[in-house]
Amino acid sequence: MADSQYDVVIVGAGNAALCAALSAEENGAKVLVLECAPEDVSGGNSRFTAGAIRFAYNGLEDLQAVMPDLTETEIETTDFGTYTEDQFFDDMFRVTQHRTDPDLCEVLVRQSFSTIRWMREKGVRFVPIYGRQAFKVDGKFKFWGGLTVEAWGGGPGLVDALIGSATKRGIDVWYDSRALELITDGVAVTGVKIRRKGQIEEVAAKSVILAAGGFQASTEMRTRYLGPNWDLAKVRGTPYNTGDGIRMAMEIGASSAGNWSGCHAVGWERNAPEFGDLAVGDGFQKHSYPFGIIVNAKGERFVDEGADFRNYTYAKYGREVLAQPGHFAWQIFDKKTLHLLRGEYRIREVTKVSADTIEELATKLEGVDPEGFIATVKAYNEAVQTDIPFNPNVKDGRATKGLSLPKSNWANQLTEAPFEAYAITCGITFTFGGLRIDTDAKVQSTDYTPIPGLFAAGEMVGGIFYNNYPGGTGLMNGAVFGKIAGKSAAAYIGGKS
Repeated sequence: MADSQYDVVIVGAGNAALCAALSAEENGAKVLVLECAPEDVSGGNSRFTAGAIRFAYNGLEDLQAVMPDLTETEIETTDFGTYTEDQFFDDMFRVTQHRTDPDLCEVLVRQSFSTIRWMREKGVRFVPIYGRQAFKVDGKFKFWGGLTVEAWGGGPGLVDALIGSATKRGIDVWYDSRALELITDGVAVTGVKIRRKGQIEEVAAKSVILAAGGFQASTEMRTRYLGPNWDLAKVRGTPYNTGDGIRMAMEIGASSAGNWSGCHAVGWERNAPEFGDLAVGDGFQKHSYPFGIIVNAKGERFVDEGADFRNYTYAKYGREVLAQPGHFAWQIFDKKTLHLLRGEYRIREVTKVSADTIEELATKLEGVDPEGFIATVKAYNEAVQTDIPFNPNVKDGRATKGLSLPKSNWANQLTEAPFEAYAITCGITFTFGGLRIDTDAKVQSTDYTPIPGLFAAGEMVGGIFYNNYPGGTGLMNGAVFGKIAGKSAAAYIGGKS
């Protein structure tokens, strides 16, 4: 006998889960949210993000619908441009090497604008990403890489706004409540067995939505599915995303999908703690590398730092860092670009060295061959095409010439003191493999039919991201399919699907 009964029970309490909760409630369902973490660290990975969110828009009028409090000064001093659905599709297919599920991708892109407007209606405030995503050129800020907007207050602001909205609407949230297994009647999902504050309970439900994140916080699962050395990666976010939702669904016959050997992984402070630290938030990331070079223990470059805008490379370069000797690297900059470095380079919790010469810097790069590093910088400096103007807002074509590993854009000679270097390792954000769903967020069985009463959204859905990821798409993906899952679950209990 179940101890409690709800129409819709949602496992997880991040962006995707809370969007699902709000959607189910507005469609008439009595909703319970289960969060395994304590309240003060709740919100899954969403709380650890910077809150950037990607969506299609056709100009200023669309952005004003999302950000009605834009000031006249902001409008006059900013070139917001456009980011059309076609551009969004192009980015998704290009960065996933055309592997993204076309049906799910179409839903993601087509519903991105309506979903962010809906989030605004639910109380989430959005603002332009001036501090991290725009540079001023000819008197106007210009955004690059298709990413213009973030939640006010970053990830914590996003989660707090959604939780606040859920509470106002009478949605119950149970903290310290870990889902253990799904309850079924042999055909349909009918509830969830949980451990709540040390006690085992059963919660009856007419439908269940899984939005509990990927398996990035499980050392065992990372190593099993991602491969050797992934046990050594730092976890950027919550320690609670250990693949429980995926496991529970597969135990009752759910089908897996997507890139199980792939993940979102970035350059991360080398001496960061094992898991994310909310006091530092996203500050351990180091994303200004397009304006410098990155070297490994041999003192050699190993990626094209200027291959594309940071938004389209940062999520795959963490894997490249992990593959280097010792699983670390150093980012190198000189005086010409120090003013362009993001705020995360100026926090207290940073492994940084500086010097007045490249030769002096070489002696300070812990674990790096000094001679190899000096030779790399010399060859790089000689290869930079200085006749091409530098412009951080566009792919400027200021490249190297003659190197076996080029730098394709934003190449500047490292010649002006002071020189600064920042030590990084790999930080894993979320995993790409997960459950198979249809466009209504219904979880599919191994015989490719929906499991009655079971829905999923967010990180734990497979098939959307492969190899790489356009920045800001994770939160949008969670919101779009969370909203769909909530509506579908409410329709299911109403006998409409």
